[in-house]
Amino acid sequence: MKRIFRMIALALVCTICLPTAAFATRTPSVKEEMRGVWVSSVYNLDYPAKPTTDSDILKAEADSILDNCVKWGLNAVFLQVRPSSDALYKSKLFPWSKYLTGRQGTAPEDGFDPLAYWVKAAHKRGLELHAWINPYRITKGKQAEWDSLVSSHPAKQHPEWTIQYTDQNYYFNPGLPEVRDLVVQGAVEIAENYDIDGLHMDDYFYPGKDFPDSATYAQYGGNFSDIADWRRDNVNQLVRELDRALHAVRREIRFGISPSGIWANRSTDPRGSNTNGYEHYTANYADSLYWIENGLVDYIIPQIYWEIGHAQADFATLADWWNQAVQGTKDVKLYIGMGAYRCADNPTGVWQTTDPLFASMDYLKDKSNVGGSVFFRYGSIPAVQGMADRLTAWYAADTGTSSKPTENGEAQRFSDILAQLLLSMIQ
Repeated sequence: MKRIFRMIALALVCTICLPTAAFATRTPSVKEEMRGVWVSSVYNLDYPAKPTTDSDILKAEADSILDNCVKWGLNAVFLQVRPSSDALYKSKLFPWSKYLTGRQGTAPEDGFDPLAYWVKAAHKRGLELHAWINPYRITKGKQAEWDSLVSSHPAKQHPEWTIQYTDQNYYFNPGLPEVRDLVVQGAVEIAENYDIDGLHMDDYFYPGKDFPDSATYAQYGGNFSDIADWRRDNVNQLVRELDRALHAVRREIRFGISPSGIWANRSTDPRGSNTNGYEHYTANYADSLYWIENGLVDYIIPQIYWEIGHAQADFATLADWWNQAVQGTKDVKLYIGMGAYRCADNPTGVWQTTDPLFASMDYLKDKSNVGGSVFFRYGSIPAVQGMADRLTAWYAADTGTSSKPTENGEAQRFSDILAQLLLSMIQ
């Protein structure tokens, strides 16, 4: 009788695990390996293709992007929902983005909420959705864009929170407690209202060493003898406050940052990498090593956008450095930002083939602390002939499984649990 029961249980496991019309094989869990992609909204690089208020177009474009992500074997999307202190979602703090509808403050038709749609559509396909925000940038179009900001914009409501930088663009002043509070409130608003899997920031912190904030330093920097240390502390405070606030909303939400690929060169700090390139420790005043060591982020995604053998910033050297940087930090996951754009739309130094990208991915296989990759950016993958097919084949070969979407993510998760239970009964 026991033997018969085991045979029946085994048959049920096989039935559950077989891909069917209702339950196609799910994209591998992010817990196994991060396979992400950044979807940019600034300048309409990826979404939407051009500004529109038409909800049907916005839905169709989202569906197309998400379907491609599943087809390529990806399992996470990092959607830029606040490119320049604006919003691709319903917000009480920031106006609707001009990159979404063509005019700042103008909402999509029919009460459509893009972020709500993206979250639901991503989860339906077994994908994670991380909301990507830019903390300080206000304008990219110089004085003309500043003049066009709607009156309800927080920068227009509080111009004393802003600084005009050398490129004639405007930024929120990172040294002000009110600015940090605004950024934190904006992140909490997203976490409270949308079932996102993560809240994500990129590498835009202080825009340069000559940022004109001496008056703010005089007001708030009394405990620091060096303005650079004070600036780094301002960013650290923001990261710490975001970490606390987001996890107070939902314990399971993940908070992560993608700094540029070099923390610091060894010539700047003996703890740094054996490189000679742009370093965010001194250029952006972002101390990512501090975040890692103090557990202020759940994941870090350094943008290592160079090839193996690069003279100033060798990919292998940096991958090794970051792999070591997270060693022993059980709560901080490491994913590597991959420069897919260098095969496509970078005006200088374009790779002639996709070989450098995939050689780098192959190198990462032996890095014990690397939990996967995130590609910048979505549009670069279909833009390069053969890249999408090669990426699909790469992940299919790596897992030996299909990457077709599931029509019901909750049902698929239930079947996975049931299969595990039955297997335990067989053993």
